[in-house]
Amino acid sequence: MRSRFGGAAGSGRRWTVLFDVPHRPMRLHDPQEAGLLFAPLALEQVEVLAFVYLDRHQQILGMRHARSAHRDAADLPIRDVAADAIAFHAAAVVMGHNHPSGDPTPSRADREATDRLARALDALGVRLLDHLVVATGGTTSFRSLGFL
Repeated sequence: MRSRFGGAAGSGRRWTVLFDVPHRPMRLHDPQEAGLLFAPLALEQVEVLAFVYLDRHQQILGMRHARSAHRDAADLPIRDVAADAIAFHAAAVVMGHNHPSGDPTPSRADREATDRLARALDALGVRLLDHLVVATGGTTSFRSLGFL
């Protein structure tokens, strides 16, 4: 069985642009707002990773997502996330992903992958503000749990 987020970083995955926001100013002020943004992921039948890129005022610059072919695992494309952070001139990133099982509890693999992403972004001067796990059973914020 594959671990959640298993696989090589920078898998060359094609990204889908959910939206670009040059003319629609939006800010994320707290985990609840981010949770609302990621809430539609809870209904997905496979794992979906989503990343929101923010400027230094937490205004949304853009958002991308990648859909997994698996119900319970997704590759975390660290290189792609880092490249997008640079392309967007982002100061921060908020990550979200769903658990199709309905349980929003982060797994150990979720925590390890989040730590790897946070370290990679930190090396670029970009902060991972939060990682939200959304599911039909609720939303969990890594920051609120003290994991970030």
